Order: sequence, then structure tokens, then C-alpha cells
Amino acid sequence: MTTDARIVLVAAVSSGQGKTTVTAALARSLVQRGQRVRVFKCGPDFLDPMLLEVASGAPVGTLDMWMVGEDACRQQLIAAAQVADVILIEGVMGLYDGTPSSADLARAFGIPVLAVIDASAMAQTAGAIVHGLRDYGPVELAGVIANRVASRGHAAMVATSLRGVPLFGTLPRQSNKLPERHLGLVQASEIDGIEALLDQLAQQLDFDDAAWNGLRTTRIAPGAPIADVAPLLTGKTVAIARDAAFAFIYPANLQVLAGLGAQVAWFSPLAGDAVPVHADAIYLPGGYPELHAETLANTPAWQTSLRAAHAAGTPIVAECGGMMALADSLSDLAGATWPMAGLLPGRVAMQPRLAGLGPQGLATPHGQLRGHTFHYSKLETDVPAAAHTIKNPSGIQGEAVYRVGSLTASYFHAWFPSCPTAVAALFTP
Repeated sequence: MTTDARIVLVAAVSSGQGKTTVTAALARSLVQRGQRVRVFKCGPDFLDPMLLEVASGAPVGTLDMWMVGEDACRQQLIAAAQVADVILIEGVMGLYDGTPSSADLARAFGIPVLAVIDASAMAQTAGAIVHGLRDYGPVELAGVIANRVASRGHAAMVATSLRGVPLFGTLPRQSNKLPERHLGLVQASEIDGIEALLDQLAQQLDFDDAAWNGLRTTRIAPGAPIADVAPLLTGKTVAIARDAAFAFIYPANLQVLAGLGAQVAWFSPLAGDAVPVHADAIYLPGGYPELHAETLANTPAWQTSLRAAHAAGTPIVAECGGMMALADSLSDLAGATWPMAGLLPGRVAMQPRLAGLGPQGLATPHGQLRGHTFHYSKLETDVPAAAHTIKNPSGIQGEAVYRVGSLTASYFHAWFPSCPTAVAALFTP
């Protein structure tokens, strides 16, 4: 079976050009026009998909040729095409950055590219950048959206410079920008007036209907079938921390746990919740514990219950922010130090510079568990690493993986679908 759909990859020359803003504005505008829209994010990301989900009104999936895999990407695109009129894919970093890159994804599936250009400090040079983006790979360039355009005259100069490449639309400079912090965008749930802001972006997008209607459809052919997940966690309950401090959870990871047969029980450390007493395993995902360190330090129920679960041998998996909350202490962005749960002896401190970034894989007896890392903190500990991830594609040693009793902790964010059997082993005594 083949599936035809109008699909476009929204890309740019670099980060900071406004890909997320433009993708959100485009998704919102199309939804307001009565289109069924599905959005994907290319590459590892938790924050952009939160905003794009609000903009489109539908869950946002992850596409990555290495972490997710080509067959799984293909399967997601086919499923989306069966329910959507339009599929938007927001690229990661610059169009050709990374191995594999957003351009590699576009070429693998024959998807046309829509280039976002920050035109705030240029005019005719926009055309040189656009033609370079098109020809370097090359990629099929469907058109351009010019961001941060000052006036109609400015837009006209940009359009003329494109030399036949369609200008799909323009977006003016934003006085009310999407707020950001050290890891990227502020979580959509924390942005006051997010719906009104997205509506404003959609209204400000000066959209060329004729150019959009000229966008061809893309045919996605099925690939190799993906093996079913064995129900290795049937009858088990996995307690998962979920609140503003522990929010970085891929929906695909939850789908894998469900496929393994596990039941999920949510709890909120920030709300004063203890770990559910019937939990057979515990998952502390990443997030922003550094922003909520004082509350976490003064909310004893989660710490006491985790210590008890650890003493009882309950498997605990802690990723990045989850690991930070299990150290002896956490020093926040202001330099204040707060006591944490103390399951992993050591101290975590925030720093102004990025400490880890990029795709990585963890070798296990069941195969490679793939994922990534992205953090601004450092852990000082005397606990020896039980293993290390390997960076992709360099093969250089990556993040340490610590095992203390029933606890497995690392800065590594795992993509569970890459090796469900290894995931089941993590949550099994």
C-alpha cells in the first residue's frame, strides 16, 4: 500500500532562524482553515513538540533516521498521512547539520523542503542563502517563508532575490516572542496566554495560497514491518514522576511500556505525592528539577518513599533531571544548594555552559538502546560508572551510567522503541 500526502520539512540555515515559530504559525493557520494537520519534530526534542501540539491540536511525533530508525519513521508518516491533509516536519539545527541530518530525512522519503530565513538583517542576500540551501545537498526546495520581515517593501526585495523559488509567506518581527530558558523554549503549559499567542502568530503569517496549493503531494511507500513487542512487563506497574520538574517523556516511551504490558501510575513530587505503594518499578524522567529545587527539597514524601523503594530493591530508572533529583544535593542556577533524595552519592551543580549534547547509544545484552543527551549541569560523584554510552557517529565515549543497588541513573535519555527488550530489563529486578 502507498500513501499520498502533502508533506513539507520546515528547515533553516541554523538554529535561531525561527523554525519553531514558523511551524507553529503555519500549523495554527492551516487548522484555522479547516485542514487536518499533523506535526513531527526531526531529531531529539521535548520542548518544541509541546508547543507544536498546542498549535496543531494533535500529538507530535519524533522523526530521526538514527535514533528512531528509517522504518519507524516511515511507519509514523504513513499513519499520519491516513488521517491528515497536511504533515509538517520541523527540522533540527541547520538543514545539513548532524549525521544523519534533516536533509537526509527529506531525501530518504522524497519530502520537499520549506526554508525559513531570518530576513531581519538582510534583503537580497536571502536569495543566495536559499539557493545554497537548495543546491548544497541538494534537496528539493518547495519554497521559502521569510521570518522577521520589516515591511511589504522588505518582503518584495526578499521575493525578488529568490529567482524563481516561491515565497510561501512572511512573518513580521515579534514583540511578544515565545519565551525561552537554558534548555530551549519554556514548556507550553507554563506560557500564559499560549492560545492567544498562537492565534496571533497565525494571523500575522502573510500566506500565499497559490504557492501553497502548488505544493505537490509525497508518496510514502511501506517499508519492513516492525516486530511486535513481547509483553515482558505484564502485570507490572511502573510509577512515573510527572509534573513541571519531570516533564521530558517521549509519548513513544509510554507506548513501549504499554506494549510491554505494563500499567502506569503517575505521581507528582512537586505536589507532595509519594511513590504509589503498589509500584513494581519507578521511572524518573528528565525535566527541570533545578527550577523547582527548593520545592523538591521541602517536599519529603517523594524522597522518603523513593528511599524506601530503593531499600526494598524496586527497580528505579532515572534520566537526566531524574538523576539530578536523586543526588545528595542540587545547586540551582542562582547557586543555592538544596538537599535531594540521596540515592546516588554526589553533588549536582548547574553551570552556564552546555555540558552534554547529541545522539548516543548504550550497549546492552539485548542490543543497542539509542537516545541522546542535553544538559547544563554536572554531577560530581565517587560512584564508578557501570557503563558508558557511545556518541553517534564519532564512537567516542559518552555519558556515564551509574548503578547503585536497584537504581540505574544517567544523563542519557533513552528512546525506548529502539530496544524494548533492554527497557524491560531496566524495569525488572
